[in-house]
Amino acid sequence: MAVKGNILQSVLKGSTRIGSRNETKTPIQLQKRALKRLLRRAKDTKFGKAYRFNKILKSENELVTYQRFVPIHDYDSIYKSWWKDTINGEEDIAWPGKITKFALSSGTSGSASKQIPVSRSLLRKIRRISLKQIQGLSNFDFPKEFFDTFILGVGGSTSLTKVEKRKEGDLSGIINANLPSFMNVIYKPEKEITDITDWDVKIEKMVDSAPDWNIGIITGIPSWIQILLEKIIDRYKLNNIHDLWPNFGVIVHGGVAFGPYKKNFEKLLGKPIEYMETYLASEGFMAISPGGGASLKLLLNNGIFFEFIPFNDDNFNQDGDLVRYPEVVTVEKVEEDINYAIVLSTCAGSWRYLLGDTIKFLDKEKCEIVITGRTKHYLTICGEHLSVDNITKALEITCEKMEIKVPEFSVTAFAYENLFAHKWYVGSDDNFDKNEFKSILDKELCLLNDDYKTERTAALKEVFIEQLPVSTFYKFLDSIGKKGAQIKFPRVMKGEILQKWIDFLN
Repeated sequence: MAVKGNILQSVLKGSTRIGSRNETKTPIQLQKRALKRLLRRAKDTKFGKAYRFNKILKSENELVTYQRFVPIHDYDSIYKSWWKDTINGEEDIAWPGKITKFALSSGTSGSASKQIPVSRSLLRKIRRISLKQIQGLSNFDFPKEFFDTFILGVGGSTSLTKVEKRKEGDLSGIINANLPSFMNVIYKPEKEITDITDWDVKIEKMVDSAPDWNIGIITGIPSWIQILLEKIIDRYKLNNIHDLWPNFGVIVHGGVAFGPYKKNFEKLLGKPIEYMETYLASEGFMAISPGGGASLKLLLNNGIFFEFIPFNDDNFNQDGDLVRYPEVVTVEKVEEDINYAIVLSTCAGSWRYLLGDTIKFLDKEKCEIVITGRTKHYLTICGEHLSVDNITKALEITCEKMEIKVPEFSVTAFAYENLFAHKWYVGSDDNFDKNEFKSILDKELCLLNDDYKTERTAALKEVFIEQLPVSTFYKFLDSIGKKGAQIKFPRVMKGEILQKWIDFLN
């Protein structure tokens, strides 16, 4: 077997040992230890001194004292009070030492880029879990040829922007620029391509090089993996991607719900493949799935302490803003099938940081979760309380029933004839009857969400469907400077981003 195969199999064998010592510990034991380690590491920072980490560590109940002493932060509050100084080059602010790398992240909010600190500790944790996820390959019966393939990363530019003494860029670019040396043997594309900042140019260079690569694993956001595969198939007149890469067997995806993309991918394939999901944000690596249809599992021993706020009207207002005294629980007290907003404390100086994502626990004993949406991206104009999870699931069922593909979409709400309406912008290159689409979609949403069902007989008077070419969505992202490997089109649009979208369409 070639060198690549030896390396991949060595990583596979080694990764089985990662975290094995913690298998007997309960989730709350792992989390209490994670919190204690974070507090110890940061007790001499300016943040640690301001919030008396030493006193917390000496208290009878560190968790309760921590929650009493340290307030919950959103990005704006932690940036103004702490991260601004970190970004300006000061040491020992919210995490020990000097942080020189920052991930630029706007999520799907359409706001200016946020600068998220990426410490050396955080990078080590991300690398550790990336290797651990390779362990998941042992769950599948791959032929020996699979282990002599390359891993293709469809990610951001590794050419980071230097601003004074710091570097900024996509998290995927920061990670790829800091891969272990042995990974360079099995990783594609080469540096001259990964350094390219223009996304369209990078994609074309990858298409040019595709025949020279024997790809077994592809990682990235589904929409851009799909675009790349479609371009390769079109350029080389292939029936499917397996005509070129016969050993292609795994997609490692994250960032958005995969359901709307799965049928699209199946049409690009010559045989079934495995799908492995990740939950990696600029703030940290939070969950992985071993594949084979398994759910995401929270990483409780990876430099992150988790707290959860029930996402309901008691804790959040109609704009998705947190109330002053919310209910907060840990992994010990969560319940299944309840939407929770995530609060993080991390080894990069995020302290009780409201991430903005919402999740549900499918199995609280195993800490298995599903990502349901964003605190700011729920449709609640008249009490319908539609989550992104509801929206995505209803669309997925509609597409399946109508046998069409809708890889991109977004929904908005507005006042209509003294009541309210929803409008769906549906990105599809297939022909379909919009009235039938609306009827099925509306029915599925009623089945999924009782509040929506109620409001469809009351305040939510109408649902509008506008079909657009899929390319329109990507052209819009390009027009606002948001095109790239980690940029996702917002599934719910409000405010400034909605106005930009309307102006673009007009």
